[in-house]
Amino acid sequence: MADIIAKRAKTLAEFGEMMGKVFIPEEVGAGIASYQPRPSDIVISPYGKCGTTWLQQTFHTLRTGGDMDFDDISRVVPWIEQAAMHDIDLNADQRAEPRGFKSHLSYRDIPKGGKYVVSFREPKDAFVSMFRFMEGWFIEPGTVAMEDFFQGWMAGGPEGDGYWGHLLGWWEQRDNPDVLLLTYGHMIADPERHVRKLAEFSEIAADPDLIALTLERSSLGYMLEYKDRFDDAMARAQSEIRCNLPPGSDSAKVRKGGVGGHKAELPAAIADQIDAIWTERVTAVTGHADYAALESDIRARNSG
Repeated sequence: MADIIAKRAKTLAEFGEMMGKVFIPEEVGAGIASYQPRPSDIVISPYGKCGTTWLQQTFHTLRTGGDMDFDDISRVVPWIEQAAMHDIDLNADQRAEPRGFKSHLSYRDIPKGGKYVVSFREPKDAFVSMFRFMEGWFIEPGTVAMEDFFQGWMAGGPEGDGYWGHLLGWWEQRDNPDVLLLTYGHMIADPERHVRKLAEFSEIAADPDLIALTLERSSLGYMLEYKDRFDDAMARAQSEIRCNLPPGSDSAKVRKGGVGGHKAELPAAIADQIDAIWTERVTAVTGHADYAALESDIRARNSG
C-alpha cells in the first residue's frame, strides 16, 4: 500500500479534524486532573496568542538567571493541557523554584491552589495572530478564508471557553491576590515594569543585573534569534505523527508581535462582529466600552 502523502488542511473541516487528533479530550483532561498545584507555582494562562510564550521566557529567565539549555520552552515551563501527550510529570520538581506552567484555561477550568499570570490582548490582534500562526503549520496557506477561520475561533477552540469567556472569567479575579492581570500592549510599552512586577509576584529576588538580563533575553530580537526554542517543537513533532503533516512546518511562535497589526489585514466585517460581541458580552459585564478602555483600567491598576 502506497504511503499516504503528508498534507495540511485545505478546509475548516479538515483543520477541525486535525485539532481533534492533537487535543484529545480524554488526554487533555488527564493532564489537567494530574496537576497538583503548590502555593508557590506560577501558572501562565493567557488566551492563545496573547503573550504566553513571552511570559514563559521572562519567568524562566528570572527564576534561573538566564537558562537557555532547552529545546522547547514548554519542556521547562510545561503546558498543562498537553502534559499527557508528552508524558510530562507535572508534579515533578523543576530546574528552579518556583515551578512554572503554561495553560490557556479559563479561571473556571484551571486547577486551583497556585498563582496565576494572565495577559490580555486586543481580540482583533489575537485573532489575526492565531490565523497566521495556523497557516503554514496545520493549514495550507491561501486555502482557508479568514472569514471561515473566524467562525472556528468563535467556537472556542480546544480549551472550550473562547476568548470572551476566558477574559471575563479572569477579569472577575482582578482583586484576587493570587492573580496578576497584565496586557500585551502595556508589556510592549513598558517591559521593565512588567519584568519587575512578574518577579515580585513570583517572589523572585531580582537585582538590577537580573532585570537587565531578563529584559535582554525576553526581547523580541533575542527570542527571534533563538526562535527554535519557541516554536512548539514537541507539539509539532506530535502533530506530524498524529495528523500526517509535512515535516518541518513553520510553527514559530515568535513573530513580529506588536499592537494594532490587525488593521492591515482584518476584513471590516470581522472587525465589526468583534466590536458587536464586545458590546454584548463584555461591556454588559465590565462596563468597558471597548478593549482600549479595559486595557487602560488594567494599566492604571498596575501603575503603582
